[in-house]
Amino acid sequence: MSPALPIRLDGLGYRAGGRIILDRLDATIAAPGITALIGPNGAGKSVTLRLIDGLLAPSEGAVRIGADGSARRAFVFQRPALVRASVARNLGLALEPLRLGRAERNARVAAALDRVGLGARAGDPATKLSGGEQQRLALARAWATEPQLLLLDEPTASLDPAATETIEALVAEMARAGTKVLIVSHNLGQVARLADDVIVMSGGRAVEHGPTRQVLFSPRTADARAYIKGELPWTSFAAAS
Repeated sequence: MSPALPIRLDGLGYRAGGRIILDRLDATIAAPGITALIGPNGAGKSVTLRLIDGLLAPSEGAVRIGADGSARRAFVFQRPALVRASVARNLGLALEPLRLGRAERNARVAAALDRVGLGARAGDPATKLSGGEQQRLALARAWATEPQLLLLDEPTASLDPAATETIEALVAEMARAGTKVLIVSHNLGQVARLADDVIVMSGGRAVEHGPTRQVLFSPRTADARAYIKGELPWTSFAAAS
């Protein structure tokens, strides 16, 4: 089993500005592969990812990752944060905590950039990349660190179909190689293509959790049905996939 599993969210609560964002969220993610978090805006999906990664501290409850919490993690945000440096330097900075030798670090940088089709842009300013290229760079940074747990928050929002396809292919490849992936996405076609299981969130709680096809096509709860019904245009595509 992956060192990142199981992931247990036990009575997880989070408040900000007097508002309840998560309300005693309980969930156990034990299976490998890709787990999608879906639900309406304000359901607490992105906050859940940040709590799992340790970027935020819960107001109550606990996050437990694997046997001892030591799983190596990487987070890819919807809008990647880049420093004013070259593409290669931005990727190399992500590897510094791993204390690699120079040869291995350079090899990982080159391999990761080639994998996402940015090898020829290594010396270019990262901030001059297009939106899709910046997101590919963010995912390359994650891939190069060889994470055991990858957290993705709307990684293809506002990207064109070609960039989305590239990112989805790399995410699927990482999952097949043993990385546990948690992805927040409002694109239910993407969820149908990528996810092995789905957690539906509503009102700061997990209201349903099950295999992807069961949740998307035969949701058991009223909250899940209401959310998925509101996204009906995706269903004809997903059914044909």
